[in-house]
Amino acid sequence: MPGYIDLHCHWVAGIDDGARTAEEGLELLRRLKRLGYGQVIGTPHMRPGLFDNDRQDIVSSYEQMLPLVRSQGDAVPQVGLSSEHYFDDLVFGRLMGGEALPYPGEKAVLIEFAAQALPARLPDRLFDLRRKGLRPVVAHPERYAPVVRRPELMEDLVDRGTVLLMDVGALAGKYGRASRKCAEQLLEAGLYYAVCSDAHRPEDVDEIAEGIARLKALEGEEEARFLLEEGPRAVLEGKVDL
Repeated sequence: MPGYIDLHCHWVAGIDDGARTAEEGLELLRRLKRLGYGQVIGTPHMRPGLFDNDRQDIVSSYEQMLPLVRSQGDAVPQVGLSSEHYFDDLVFGRLMGGEALPYPGEKAVLIEFAAQALPARLPDRLFDLRRKGLRPVVAHPERYAPVVRRPELMEDLVDRGTVLLMDVGALAGKYGRASRKCAEQLLEAGLYYAVCSDAHRPEDVDEIAEGIARLKALEGEEEARFLLEEGPRAVLEGKVDL
């Protein structure tokens, strides 16, 4: 499939803090297509107490948008569905019980942490996911305060088979200097396996474009292509090589 692959985007409308309307979600997809994306996975939040979505809520919202997306033809990327799973006890139970939404193909799953602290027993729970046949994919580690302070915390997770997914907007300074520096440090250490947009609004695409340009300047075209295309494809196909 030609083009970048986005493993983390909030284009599914009206279900979380992403696109507010179907037209806004479609415009987000159109702008991502113009930027070079060939496939975009919708990842609405599953975060109890903030976004109380279960699997069926997310699937229903996605299915409502699918006819509109298909009506756009080649003006939008191909799409798929997963979820951004907040890694608390309830959602972890759903993941282990088959009640969550792994990536298409069910070989990997997107997880996020609280901004200020990493979960208790994190290595053990990531191991449990691996035993279940699900590769953990950690969303935007450069935005978690413990990782900003100590980027080396992520080395052990990667050694254990966890994929780190950069929000490429961090390289454009979208989340401040500290997150940008952390992203650059993780990138220099070779700890990222893929980058994503984590776009919520059409206007986010300007910062995504700036972040991709910065990625190419730092890493070169070949490594940037891996992070934008080959790495994400390997995640979806279950062919990750860490």
